[in-house]
Amino acid sequence: MAQAKKIALYIVVVFVLYTIITSPKRSAELVGVGFEGVSNAAQSVGDFMTELVK
Repeated sequence: MAQAKKIALYIVVVFVLYTIITSPKRSAELVGVGFEGVSNAAQSVGDFMTELVK
């Protein structure tokens, strides 16, 4: 099982590197979208906690 996880991780890493090398502009857009999603989620949690305290 641990061997399968290592192989899967290597495949994911190789895929990510391949994507970055072949299409850096698109990769940058995807990273930006990912960070925007995380930021929006954090903002929503903050808003929820603020309203909870009021």
